[in-house]
Amino acid sequence: MLWQQQLNTVELGWDFYLPVLIFVVMCALAIPVWAAIGAAAIAMLYLSGALPLSLLGESLFDGIDAFALTAIPLFILTGDVLVRTGLSRKFLDVAEALTCWTKGGFGSATVLVCGMFAAISGSDAAGAAAVGRMTIARLVESGYPRPYACALVAAGACTGILIPPSIAYIIIGLVLGISASTLFLAAVIPGVAILLSILITNIVMNRIYSFEGGGQMTFGEWAARLGTTLKSGWYAFLVPGIIFYGIFSGRLTPTEAGATAVIVTIILGFILKTLKLSDFPSMLISSAKVNGVILPIIAFSLPLAQALAIMGVPQGFVAAATGISEDPTVLIIMMILILVAAGCVMETTPNIVILAPILKPLADNIGMNEIQFCIMMITALGVGFITPPLGLNLFVVSGLTGESILKIAVYAVPFVLCMLIVVLLIAFVPAISTTLLPAIYQ
Repeated sequence: MLWQQQLNTVELGWDFYLPVLIFVVMCALAIPVWAAIGAAAIAMLYLSGALPLSLLGESLFDGIDAFALTAIPLFILTGDVLVRTGLSRKFLDVAEALTCWTKGGFGSATVLVCGMFAAISGSDAAGAAAVGRMTIARLVESGYPRPYACALVAAGACTGILIPPSIAYIIIGLVLGISASTLFLAAVIPGVAILLSILITNIVMNRIYSFEGGGQMTFGEWAARLGTTLKSGWYAFLVPGIIFYGIFSGRLTPTEAGATAVIVTIILGFILKTLKLSDFPSMLISSAKVNGVILPIIAFSLPLAQALAIMGVPQGFVAAATGISEDPTVLIIMMILILVAAGCVMETTPNIVILAPILKPLADNIGMNEIQFCIMMITALGVGFITPPLGLNLFVVSGLTGESILKIAVYAVPFVLCMLIVVLLIAFVPAISTTLLPAIYQ
């Protein structure tokens, strides 16, 4: 076939296929992803000679020696402190007050609080765990089937990597050399679009199956409740306010915004007397564990990506893809399918570091804006958080409730479909991801 002939022009041999086989086998054996990537990277570097193994150690440390990456543990720690201080409960109170006038109000509040938490922690799994503990039992009491309640939380928590500040945008910005602040700004509309799509899907599902009643409230009663709730919990919104204002005004880098958010959250915890010095060791250990999963993946993925680039794999992929079709629509759909499939079987971080340098030349080839490409990629990968077999958010809520992952996944299908619609809109309507950017990026 023509695409095979195009790919063969790159002259890939066992120096490519054997490392890929090693990676697949190690993942199938449930070996940690960072170890599988590391083994594949070392094998590829050794067999191809793309980089002397004597420089591997230096390459690993150079890859993670980036100021931008400091923001990752800071946002993770902010989310952890937020939960321990009880400020996350204030978000739920406000979200519930905003939606209590509608039928299915608590389901809508659950989605909103997922978005609020995402605007601070930048992590899907952390959001699913934090929001799940607060809402799943109440969702079941409100009339939702337990698997559906789990699916709703898992879907809402997908906004963790889609609404800025997001760890995923920090990583893809590092890999492709794009400012994280620019990506954060570009992600605002797409992130809100995903949140609204999940919210609307839940409202529609609730209308069809009448999971939850409610909504019997006059405007005056609703306004009074909202005012009381905001008065008692307004200070919780200082944290996301500082992050958004600092980053989008240009006064703070993402790293500085993360550090400021941590300090403000800790101060609020002491003022409210919900945080003690004895809480710090467990908080730091918890955040370090999450960060300890991310950084080794980045460290080993970068030399692997370098080896792939030296071997000409991105160029070969572009030649193979354009050999199938030169129609931009077909190529965009092909990229989306690859990203969604990759998100189903592998975590976001290795997908970004490995696939971004391979797919971006194809996006450039069809004239796609690099910012639009990044937003499309992260959003498509975000679908993988609620799709088996990996579906990280599915595992998190399943662990919280004991529900079968398969049952949760079935109820998550409508949310997967609504997210895919937004992915397609982002891919084919550049304005969604570039409207808020300076003219130079449009």
